[in-house]
Amino acid sequence: MRCLVAVLLAATAAAAACSGQPDAPSSASGGAAPGAGGSSATAVFVGAGDIGLCGSAGPAATAALLDRQPGTVFALGDNAYPSGREQDFRDCYAPSWGRHRSRTNPVPGNHEYETPGAAGYFGYFGSRAGTDDRGYYAYTLGAWRIIALNSEVPASSGSAQAAWLEAELAATRSACTAAYWHRPLVSSGPNGDNPELMDLFRLLYDAGVEFVLSGHDHMYERFERLDPSGRPDSRGTRQFIVGTGGAQLYAPQRMKLGSEVQGSEWGILRLDLSPGSYRWQFLPVAGGSFQDSGFESCH
Repeated sequence: MRCLVAVLLAATAAAAACSGQPDAPSSASGGAAPGAGGSSATAVFVGAGDIGLCGSAGPAATAALLDRQPGTVFALGDNAYPSGREQDFRDCYAPSWGRHRSRTNPVPGNHEYETPGAAGYFGYFGSRAGTDDRGYYAYTLGAWRIIALNSEVPASSGSAQAAWLEAELAATRSACTAAYWHRPLVSSGPNGDNPELMDLFRLLYDAGVEFVLSGHDHMYERFERLDPSGRPDSRGTRQFIVGTGGAQLYAPQRMKLGSEVQGSEWGILRLDLSPGSYRWQFLPVAGGSFQDSGFESCH
């Protein structure tokens, strides 16, 4: 099904056609300044989460969208159902999104961890998922620093992941930074909020990170800038939920404070990351009609 549930509060904006390539993912803290070759270009960052469900038409339809998009692909977790096993990636992810594996920087979801240690996920993506099977890493994309986090391992203050993130943010020299993980801090979908991520979100907020991408609820939702408690804050960090990669869709259950746009349709989110600003555009699959787009300057 591809039902449409949308409240649109943003005008349509054309996305730039330029692309950029990231440096290699790194699990080490320390954010070197972007290389001179790519720092002035617009980098394309495109993807979704909740993807590889065998028997669904969604993964093939969203992969067809990726075929026409340049740049770096993000996969926001729950990439291969039902349990993220080796055979799940082989049978339910590889035939569609798998052809973009060489340009995909993923994060794991809860379904990946139904296999102990998310072994199927780390085995499939290898170095594309960082090192040491921690599931969090960082890289530079054009003028931006991109931080991939793992919502499925300890994330509270004092955890290894929080310490790594704090060091990474302190060392980052990029003017604009974005992050992504599987579970959203807040959501209007049936899975709801994930307050256990508040400590990591606070570190992102304090560092002036521009936006966070998540999946988990199989829908699209754009929030205004939020503080670590999930309340609107003009100085805060914007959140996108893009759980629209191919699994069965969910309808929003409520209108959370700070929610600006909601939709329930398969598709991908394209972000054009320029020095000092970014544009976003939700691209629906063939036959779809839901759209969302906009522009924002960095802090």
